[in-house]
Amino acid sequence: MIIQTFEYDTALAGALATRVIDAIDRQPNLVLGLPTGRTPLLFYAALRDESRARGTDWSRVRTFNLDEFVGVAPGAPGSYRAYMQRELFDAVNIPPAAVGFLDGSAADLDAECGRYERAIATAGGIDLLILGIGTNGHIGFNEPGPGLQPHTHRVGLLPATRAGNRAWFGGDLDRVPGEALSMGMATIMHARAIVLMATGAGKVPAVERMLRGPITTELPATFLQLHRDVTVMLDRAASPR
Repeated sequence: MIIQTFEYDTALAGALATRVIDAIDRQPNLVLGLPTGRTPLLFYAALRDESRARGTDWSRVRTFNLDEFVGVAPGAPGSYRAYMQRELFDAVNIPPAAVGFLDGSAADLDAECGRYERAIATAGGIDLLILGIGTNGHIGFNEPGPGLQPHTHRVGLLPATRAGNRAWFGGDLDRVPGEALSMGMATIMHARAIVLMATGAGKVPAVERMLRGPITTELPATFLQLHRDVTVMLDRAASPR
């Protein structure tokens, strides 16, 4: 792993935005994997600004997001699809058909997971995947446990994960879905390059175990130790001492 530490979360966000825009400039048909949640908000703000300033053409870019809540329609408040439209897609010229997203309201969720895996494969796989990390070490919605699913799947969310997503549901924990759809660990690990970003002191225990601890399904992010091209971007607060 390459570890990069920044004094402030804003500096991290700007550096990551520059990396993504540079990647699009080099490879206009880039297949980009994208996260949601609180940590990436500054990154998406920087990405919008950098894209606008440099006149970046997104017309051939293909994106796939990591996850979506079960039972939440794509346009509904609280959906990650609505989050991405607001935070990035409305600001760039990516064609709607090039946006890959899981539909948590699909009638057959297993079929939806299979469809998503096939769509990623048809696109040629993910060139650059951006990840966050949960306080319990989850990436995507791959939660700690005795085993991990390799491919896109339906997953029950642990209490800490649901609590961490209250903000998207008006702060009401009871409204946070108990399940989600998520890329699996093999899908993630097949990305050609990965960047994991972490900010804030609350992420220190998970980051420290990810970097230094044994590889274990009880902290899914540790599997990134096995990937050939991972950059970990931390602000000073999230850096283990």
